[in-house]
Amino acid sequence: MEDFEDDPRALGARGHRRSVSRGSYQLQAQMNRAVYEDRPPGSVVPTSAAEASRAMAGDTSLSENYAFAGMYHVFDQHVDEAVPRVRFANDDRHRLACCSLDGSISLCQLVPAPPTVLRVLRGHTRGVSDFAWSLSNDILVSTSLDATMRIWASEDGRCIREIPDPDGAELLCCTFQPVNNNLTVVGNAKHNVHVMNISTGKKVKGGSSKLTGRVLALSFDAPGRLLWAGDDRGSVFSFLFDMATGKLTKAKRLVVHEGSPVTSISARSWVSREARDPSLLINACLSKLLLYRVVDNEGTLQLKRSFPIEQSSHPVRSIFCPLMSFRQGACVVTGSEDMCVHFFDVERAAKAAVNKLQGHSAPVLDVSFNCDESLLASSDASGMVIVWRREQK
Repeated sequence: MEDFEDDPRALGARGHRRSVSRGSYQLQAQMNRAVYEDRPPGSVVPTSAAEASRAMAGDTSLSENYAFAGMYHVFDQHVDEAVPRVRFANDDRHRLACCSLDGSISLCQLVPAPPTVLRVLRGHTRGVSDFAWSLSNDILVSTSLDATMRIWASEDGRCIREIPDPDGAELLCCTFQPVNNNLTVVGNAKHNVHVMNISTGKKVKGGSSKLTGRVLALSFDAPGRLLWAGDDRGSVFSFLFDMATGKLTKAKRLVVHEGSPVTSISARSWVSREARDPSLLINACLSKLLLYRVVDNEGTLQLKRSFPIEQSSHPVRSIFCPLMSFRQGACVVTGSEDMCVHFFDVERAAKAAVNKLQGHSAPVLDVSFNCDESLLASSDASGMVIVWRREQK
């Protein structure tokens, strides 16, 4: 990976936030750094959710745990236009949303039966490329090919604010800053990433940087101090995020494969008891799903292994399974251009494929688990969203 000269850190400006003091953010940053810097080699990272997550995962094998009984429901309100993103709400079992290139976003509820579309958010004049739930699920942010981002109230579907891209370019991806949800990072077609304050609608000073191509994917680490961005030229850049000011400092660059678009990046602080290094899961148009190890505090990446899928041109995405850290083995899930959903055990040396779900009639673009892994949603290039139900043992 390439090194970049560190820019002088901005000391005087304050970040845009509400109700949380600067001191609180500094304390949180110190606590988060401890996860990376003060962890003894070979130790298990303790979390307050460990016992609950272990109970939900149970004692089943990885293959048994990811056996699915079939389709729970099919949403077809966006048929004929691709659905590039589907996401369950945070810590929620039955609420999900999906965005479409038809310019709208659907909010769906799975229980009580039958599953329903609660509301459709309309306002973008071109396709919606990406969206994200805030931590409390009360806000959604969306990006669109119409060169705007919109802030929505999930309770009533009201558009709270429309924010034009600072460069007037198509917006292609977005993510909330995980510690300060008043800040959102967006990537655009003019090769730029921008940190945006969603309360003021303005770009954060020092919160912009240029990549080598169209910015297609963004992901923070859990503490919110490292950001990775991938572009359509095959590069992944890491940035140091200043918790106090919102400033970005470019740190490292990895060329995954020259000319192969990086369509998805997912970060995980630790993968399992057997693989406790921070990791990054990357889709690029290489017909491989790539798992990288994060080797230092500047986001340097080292390839750990790859898994075979079909992806040559579509913006396919993948995820880490939310509960995998508390059982033997570790599972990741990805879409694929072969119209299937693929499950892989990242710790299994041979025959890593755990399961494959068939049912889509177009390339599968995105996948999302609910919080207890009882349901999985997948979306495809024809506009279909399938919710799969896990077998109950």
